[in-house]
Amino acid sequence: MGETTSGRPPILGVALADLRRDRTSVKWGVHGPDVIPMWIAEMDCAPCPAVVEAVTAAVTRGDTGYALTSEYAAEVASFAEAEWSWGFDPRTTTRVSDVLTGVTHLLGLFTDVGGPVVVSPPVYNAFYEVIEACGRRVVEAPLGRDLRLDLAGLAEVFARETAEGARTAYLLSNPHNPTGTVHTAAELEGLSRVADEHGVRVVSDEIHGPLVLPGSTFTPYLTVAGTERGVTVTSASKAWNLAGLKAAIVVPGDAAVDDVRRLHPYVTFGASHLGVIAQTAAYRDGRDWLRRLVGELDANRQLLTEFVADQLPGARLVVPEATYLAWLDLGGLGLGDDPAGEVLRRARVALSPGPIFGSGGRQHARVNYATSPEILREAVGRIAGILD
Repeated sequence: MGETTSGRPPILGVALADLRRDRTSVKWGVHGPDVIPMWIAEMDCAPCPAVVEAVTAAVTRGDTGYALTSEYAAEVASFAEAEWSWGFDPRTTTRVSDVLTGVTHLLGLFTDVGGPVVVSPPVYNAFYEVIEACGRRVVEAPLGRDLRLDLAGLAEVFARETAEGARTAYLLSNPHNPTGTVHTAAELEGLSRVADEHGVRVVSDEIHGPLVLPGSTFTPYLTVAGTERGVTVTSASKAWNLAGLKAAIVVPGDAAVDDVRRLHPYVTFGASHLGVIAQTAAYRDGRDWLRRLVGELDANRQLLTEFVADQLPGARLVVPEATYLAWLDLGGLGLGDDPAGEVLRRARVALSPGPIFGSGGRQHARVNYATSPEILREAVGRIAGILD
């Protein structure tokens, strides 16, 4: 492993051989040992030292019981204030096991069984699964041709779904997964206005908020005008690679505080004590690590852009503004109707197939570029090697 200009080893510098030897998670266990996995949202990174120290100390002293979460909520609020000038009262929040669990409970509050939940595809594939699992109905209001929120399209869908009084929710990905789009304050204000006109409740998944890359600015949904009835769910799990240390937080807008208080206290029991300890340390003491990570992701973003342009001239990359996930149009590579499947079969590189992200996903794939530059180079080279 080399060194960065700061003299410290790169966070995204873990070698492929070491990853295959040391990682036992879904990302590394689903496919064969010859496959480079660039699909599920998990980073190939060295851990944040503050998190390692906090969790190691807790396990060493036998502090492995049930979670108290008030300190966790306070650190999330402190981080939000420092990074985005977003002030909220941590006493109004609710802690849950993870973001999708929080979303599930909120959809139970804001919609009825069989009722509509609107999403804007291509969008995070798990949204579809969560909506189905809680007995609601997916309604699509696709992104515009520019892959940004289509406010006119949303207004039309909201009007149609609420015309007969159906309680309706809109599930927002902010920043947007899989395109890496960072919604602007003006776009979010427009969304809040359209949602309020039709009585639609907005639930904003902001798990990728800390991973906005240079050149863009993250706007938390609840910081724009007219969002008082909205609710945000977030976690440190993506930005600090802590999916295995579960905890998340539900933050209500001022007019949604009483709604969130209606959640049964049982929903807070799922937050892991070690997860709370890990994420509290990340928000409090892992900010320098995060800044370094974002810098390395920015460099990888540039590398991926160059590799695709040079080696995959028939592909079209949507250069992400945030996240470590990039949206790639593979339709011009001559790989048939299932290009991600062909890439896996012939190049032994696993991407997330576009159709799972809803309308607009055909012949696309999502690529996870949170890995070492060497692995990124080899993966793109493998794909280039199967082209005619």
